[in-house]
Amino acid sequence: MTERPRGKKPPKNYTDPFLSSDDLASQQICMNPIGVVHSPFKERYAAPRQPVLGENITATIELNGGANLEQAVKDLESFSHIWVIYWMHLNRGWNPTVMPPRGPKERRGVLATRAPHRPNSIGLSAVKLIGVKGRVLEIETLDMLDGTPVLDIKPYIPYADSLPDASHGWLDDAGLIPS
Repeated sequence: MTERPRGKKPPKNYTDPFLSSDDLASQQICMNPIGVVHSPFKERYAAPRQPVLGENITATIELNGGANLEQAVKDLESFSHIWVIYWMHLNRGWNPTVMPPRGPKERRGVLATRAPHRPNSIGLSAVKLIGVKGRVLEIETLDMLDGTPVLDIKPYIPYADSLPDASHGWLDDAGLIPS
């Protein structure tokens, strides 16, 4: 039996079949929630506009049964914070420009804001992880409504997720960032 020569193989290109598609940008993506948020916020106007404004408020994320998610949360409790990616389930439609609630009364492009009325109603919140018990995650410092479908959870990793030199964009010009 002869051995195959070990040399450098050319890298595989997995993306070409997708890049040649004419309708790549218009493809439909289907996702299934992995769980649901149980929070004290029952309507949009009661929820904080940012997670840090919901300090000391606790809630839970109940992960779905039957999908081995009990195993998926193994070691998650070793992190102090997590990213929660969720579907803003009460939004209907979107607006290309919005009027932010603070600052000068000037319309901004929705992609330059954190407004909930977006082309895709995907939310992203960094929350404090208090504990994990089976399929239930206890969280704190949140802005999600009760019944919010959770799409994914990732650990918040300070060296990769904190960008201290990032600009605040138009928020600096509007005087909305404390010094």
